[in-house]
Amino acid sequence: MNLSETEHNPAGYLEAGQAKVAAQPMFHAFFDQHPTATLIFDPVENRMVDANSAAVDLLGFPIETLLQSKPSWLFNGGLSALIVFTQSVMVQGSCWTNELSCRTRGGRVIPVECNARSMTQNGQVLLSVTLQDRDVVEGLRKQADANDYVRRGLAEWRKYEQLFQEIEQGNQLLLQAAGDGIYGVNADGITTFINPAAERLLGYSADELVGKNMHEMVHGRHPDGSHYHVKQCPIYAAFNDGAVHHVDDEVFWRKDGSVFPVEYTSTPIVEHGMLIGAVIIFRDISDRKEAEEDLRSALEQVKSLQHRLEEENAYLQEEIRTEHNYREIIGSSAAIRQVIQKIQQVAPTNSTTLITGESGTGKELIARAMHLSSERSDRPLIRVNCAAIPRDLFESEFFGHVRGAFTGATRDRAGRFELADGGTLFLDEVGEIPLELQGKLLRVLQEGQYERIGEEKTRNVDVRIIAATNKDLAEEVTAKSFREDLYFRLQVFPIHLPPLRERPEDIPLLASHFLQTMCRKFNKRGIHLSQSDIRRLSDYQWSGNVRELENIIERAVIVTQAGRLRLDLPVPDTQPAAPPSPPMKLPADEKGLLLTESERVARDRLMIVNALEQAGGKVFGEGGAAELLGLKPTTLASRMKRLGIEKPKRHKRTEIS
Repeated sequence: MNLSETEHNPAGYLEAGQAKVAAQPMFHAFFDQHPTATLIFDPVENRMVDANSAAVDLLGFPIETLLQSKPSWLFNGGLSALIVFTQSVMVQGSCWTNELSCRTRGGRVIPVECNARSMTQNGQVLLSVTLQDRDVVEGLRKQADANDYVRRGLAEWRKYEQLFQEIEQGNQLLLQAAGDGIYGVNADGITTFINPAAERLLGYSADELVGKNMHEMVHGRHPDGSHYHVKQCPIYAAFNDGAVHHVDDEVFWRKDGSVFPVEYTSTPIVEHGMLIGAVIIFRDISDRKEAEEDLRSALEQVKSLQHRLEEENAYLQEEIRTEHNYREIIGSSAAIRQVIQKIQQVAPTNSTTLITGESGTGKELIARAMHLSSERSDRPLIRVNCAAIPRDLFESEFFGHVRGAFTGATRDRAGRFELADGGTLFLDEVGEIPLELQGKLLRVLQEGQYERIGEEKTRNVDVRIIAATNKDLAEEVTAKSFREDLYFRLQVFPIHLPPLRERPEDIPLLASHFLQTMCRKFNKRGIHLSQSDIRRLSDYQWSGNVRELENIIERAVIVTQAGRLRLDLPVPDTQPAAPPSPPMKLPADEKGLLLTESERVARDRLMIVNALEQAGGKVFGEGGAAELLGLKPTTLASRMKRLGIEKPKRHKRTEIS
């Protein structure tokens, strides 16, 4: 939750996961308007909590995108440095670093200085991190140095003026003894003096250079021979901006036309408060450049060897990935291997993908694996749970709105499509989208265009769509509750995720993975699964699929202190199956004449109600209504919802004598 939302929170608290951060209105105003870019994030959960306006301005992302982004993604390419930094903050309470970089909206990566402090709220550690553009800070420091020279200047520069006067009077002992080349120029760039070392390095005599434009003589060309414009020359800049300029990546040209790399410092000369010229001290750094080139060559050889080792180990790495998991997908069954193969096929493309499967099978995990394996992985994956959005807020949630578009729209708001621009939008439970909005969704998928509510401007968006559902959309199309054209647009590349009971060989791997995860979560050790535990887990039917397995393992870890895991599996329904019921009287013509639509609906409703009655209110599992009707549990649930049939309370089924 954003700090800005505290004004709608009477208690003055922000919820961030299970943590609450106190935020009074005055603190919020100070935080949001603070001139330094500031982020607040949870380093343990790798989750952004808040950001102020300066952070939005610095990074260029809308506040909604920042809050959706993970800190490990935002701090580009520096995961190890970020981990070291956050650990230092958590141990010491505060820390500073200039070794991190941040992504910006334009795709540019900027180096930043970070100053962080930790705070604890309700047992949860949060980090408050200020960000400053390192290049901007460096520029300010250089300006401060220049101002310092100017402030200290008059008395000190007059000593130099006195020195130059003495040089002009014939006292050139210091210049003649210096090993570095030294020459002076006036405000027009004309050479006023040159020492013997400069004559040797440049191959010119003092008579050939004094009175001439030194830039044109020795500095007027780049290493490739192209013209070096005087306005770009740091030597000229010294007596224009009054700052000392140090350069180590340019060249000077000798009289014979040869070139050599130089390091030079251009220092301005001030007389009576006026910049009148500069003194340039330079040296030949050919030996140093040679050493740098040798080092660069050695590093290239090291990289080459490293690359060869990586190629030699490629097969082993692939075997390791196959043996353990792919993008957090746990399993070795043929069904899961087929799913992974499909992910690898479609992930590099922009094709729309429809993931189907029962609730709890891990459809969101598949969507995340596809995103991370795609070329859009550096952009956010935005998830929308279509089943959790109120019917009248769907359009605003998808496409956003402008201020005043409807009651309560107090500010402009970006929709999920805009937040996912350049990335991936995951539409979970896509079958719950209202029929009247499906046409607008279809337009975005086909044309990549939409309008915010209350705005006539058409916006373009580049989003890859991954949809998921536990419904049979083909049946929804037949029932006229889902558009056929949208169904086919989503069904470009279908991936079906099989239920856990159809891949029992994955249950030991999943159970072991969840056990390790929960032991770390609750800081417990010495808990293990026995062979009998694995058999019990493999024999269970798992109507709740992977989610049910995870919950059962978590519950078992909580109640187990050490040793063997204390599993508490639901007791299977052992009621004897009821004998076949007599044929139901249906509202159809006994001679087999065609039924009207209303008669067919009445017949279907009566069949389902009778089956539920015979099953004692049990919908799924052995002896349930779905089994009696010969339907998939998800299909029966879909039809019950469509026909308005409430799930009855379970009661003990009686035998029919």
